[in-house]
Amino acid sequence: MIQGLKEKTALITGSTSGIGLGIAQALAASGANVVMNGLGNAGDIEKIRTGIEKDHGVRALYHDADMTKPAQIRDMCTKAASIFGAVDILVNNAGIQFVSPIQDFPEDKWNAILSINLTSAFHTIKGCVGGMRSKGWGRIINVASAHGLVASPFKSAYIAAKHGLVGLTKTVALETAKDRITCNAICPGYVLTPLVEGQIRDQAKAHNLPEKEVVEKIMLDPQPTKKFVQIDDVAAMAVFLCSDAAQGITGTALPIDGGWTAR
Repeated sequence: MIQGLKEKTALITGSTSGIGLGIAQALAASGANVVMNGLGNAGDIEKIRTGIEKDHGVRALYHDADMTKPAQIRDMCTKAASIFGAVDILVNNAGIQFVSPIQDFPEDKWNAILSINLTSAFHTIKGCVGGMRSKGWGRIINVASAHGLVASPFKSAYIAAKHGLVGLTKTVALETAKDRITCNAICPGYVLTPLVEGQIRDQAKAHNLPEKEVVEKIMLDPQPTKKFVQIDDVAAMAVFLCSDAAQGITGTALPIDGGWTAR
């Protein structure tokens, strides 16, 4: 792991499980203090938080901001900056999913997915980029998806949100290009996380198939490796993008998708 992030502070949304937790742990292992956010049992979250501090010798905080509530998001960014001076690294990872044909797609699900998967990133970036500019350094990483680059049926809201997140990434990269701030999107293929496990069940219902067939014939079919992407691989890319070696990389959408988008 790159050991160059000591005294940096990273805010990672959706980081109590899955990809977000993997990124939080990897950044902590590289010396960064972390501010975690996400859902889960309070006792389990506290165990994760204290475990990160013990294992990596950094400070780890938790904020329970609801990613659909702009005022709570602003409060999270403000408190992180007040404690640590600024948020140096922002990772927008929070996301939800719902699978349905568009004619049956519930409007409340559409609104929630756009709010959490896309609009929350606007609010966190707006809340943190000023501190990055003041310090003359920053890293913004948006965890998009292969579905930010290509589409699949029954995921209209998720596809729209992730394509929007890639577009937001490019715009922010252009606006911060002269400020020693980079903004990039990581676009994983299918990673076996709690979110994807839920998708397996939803896809099985939508396609009237056994869950095993959903994995083999729908999820992993477009990934030439026929394997789920590993959380550690996504986390390692995030850490690399925070390093000095990646200072010239900005405005990109980087697939980690087992060859999916090479087709």
